[in-house]
Amino acid sequence: MSSTQQYLLDAYRARRLGEPAPPAPGTHESRVVREWREHRRFRAVLAGRRLRGGPRLLPRRRRSREPGALG
Repeated sequence: MSSTQQYLLDAYRARRLGEPAPPAPGTHESRVVREWREHRRFRAVLAGRRLRGGPRLLPRRRRSREPGALG
């Protein structure tokens, strides 16, 4: 059974029982990845390893693809 089929079955059961529907598959993936990355950085600091990368304070400037445009 795929995750989508399981979700649909759980949503159907919840609706029949009058309970709130479960979150759709993939709803919190970006949050989980962000928290996992923060945890790895935290463990690196505790272990005394040097941090690589990190959050950017300013977004990168994009170059225009149009010829003759500035930027």
